[in-house]
Amino acid sequence: MYLPHYPHLTPAMRSVLQRMARATYPPIHSLTPQAARAAYERGASVLELPKVQLARVEDFTIPGRDGQPLPARLYAPGHGALPVLLYFHGGGCVVGSIETHDVLCRELSRLSGCAVVSLGYRLAPEHPFPAPVHDAWDATQWLARHAGELGLDGTRLAVGGDSAGGTLAAVCAIMARDAGLPLALQILIYPNTAPTREAASHERFATGLLLDQEHIDWFFDHYIAPQQRGDWRFAPLVAPDVEGVAPAWIGLAEYDPTVDDGIAYADKLRAAHVAVDIEIYRGVTHEFIKLGRAIREARQAHADAARALAQALEPATP
Repeated sequence: MYLPHYPHLTPAMRSVLQRMARATYPPIHSLTPQAARAAYERGASVLELPKVQLARVEDFTIPGRDGQPLPARLYAPGHGALPVLLYFHGGGCVVGSIETHDVLCRELSRLSGCAVVSLGYRLAPEHPFPAPVHDAWDATQWLARHAGELGLDGTRLAVGGDSAGGTLAAVCAIMARDAGLPLALQILIYPNTAPTREAASHERFATGLLLDQEHIDWFFDHYIAPQQRGDWRFAPLVAPDVEGVAPAWIGLAEYDPTVDDGIAYADKLRAAHVAVDIEIYRGVTHEFIKLGRAIREARQAHADAARALAQALEPATP
């Protein structure tokens, strides 16, 4: 597979794309949501780092607003009242799970020294917008109030996620500001922030990469009706006010249809006087964060995000 339009992909990233093309797997956008979930689950760990062992890995549930228990998994590198990151997995709010992001959450916990709680929010089309938003916000509020029951310190809380999970984290940061719930940090890994696909990067990187424009359209169509896409809970770039939200660490991929939207959201936060640390990882694509065995930039992003998390959640000096 030759990628003439993307000459500056890293050799490792190009190799991954070529191997995937030779494998001739059907693209997600050609599958039903159920088949796409199964395919994503099968492939999610193929190029992940080895699974690190932690002092605590515990499954539990968080109550949602309609009484539906939401699955969650706690990762902690030690015991004691650790600060905590609430993590929302990617997958367009249609695919993905706690299991598909298990290795990533383990790495963030190991490298930061913080606890991580990964949430299994409900997925579309069975549970379309705004159900995932409701689940993410319910879990954020619950963890702030009940972290002590898990032996964690809910006064030192961050939210984060990748792709659609990054969107959920950005939305929860705005809701937390409005509710007076203090968050130390929002970790946004190539989040989807815009209501439309008008940014130049959507055309520039429309085909031949891990996230094509057809994939984005498929996710959007299963998740949310067109007339709802102006809602800032889907597209935080159109939120009327982001002043006073938590500081942000934003990690983007250079070869990603959504990269311009991520940069625009960083600019929006900065214009509202929110502290922003943004990293654009060169020569890699959307989903690179989960390719740590093959992609050096994934391991660097793990370390960068974990460092930001550790710095934001460290105990306040008496």
